[in-house]
Amino acid sequence: MNHAEIIQKTAEYVKAEFARDSSGHDWWHIYRVWKNALALCQHENADVYTVELAALLHDLDDWKLIPPPPAGDGPGMIADGTPVRALAWLRQMEVSPAVTEHVCQIITHLSFKGAAVENKISTLEGMIVQDADRLDAIGAIGIARAFAYGGHAGRPLYDPAEPPQMHQSFEQYKASRSATINHFYEKLLLLKDRMNTPAAKRIAAERHAFMQEFIQRFMIEWESKDAPASKPD
Repeated sequence: MNHAEIIQKTAEYVKAEFARDSSGHDWWHIYRVWKNALALCQHENADVYTVELAALLHDLDDWKLIPPPPAGDGPGMIADGTPVRALAWLRQMEVSPAVTEHVCQIITHLSFKGAAVENKISTLEGMIVQDADRLDAIGAIGIARAFAYGGHAGRPLYDPAEPPQMHQSFEQYKASRSATINHFYEKLLLLKDRMNTPAAKRIAAERHAFMQEFIQRFMIEWESKDAPASKPD
């Protein structure tokens, strides 16, 4: 198969796998990341084939969506971080070993792992896919996805008694069960300054400002500060 056929089959496969997701990581999230990544590629001299494969497969082994397997066996990333489902698909499609290794490396290091955890994305293609994924985590769609995932994970909207935590390790970040509003401070509002490419930084600035306005409005309504001070005559 040529590259276009592999991309088409990969898109069809991922669409079927995520057709019933309700956590904000559905096919349309992946589709937007794919299209965001292609748009960013127009500003960078990157390998588009690698970018497309990584964008399409980036959530296939996401720890948030797949329960951790017992004793390191079964689906999901294994001990060394290898995304086993993505790897199996790339081998099935007979993608070259070099591209397969690169795509798996991108997927392994793509996700946000805590406020104080180092970003290990090291290639231009990885930076583009990471930016595309992070752009879909902020702005209006990012807000909608945050609350979709919060509901999926059984998290409260907000709890004033539980302040946000700046997680120092991936283990702390994974173990967190705090309210969705905390997630804005623990991750989403940090992403603007963690974009890699100039184009993504420009887009992120506007989306970041929208999230700040939303949080401000949320707190006004939470405290009923927009309620009338007295009953009307």
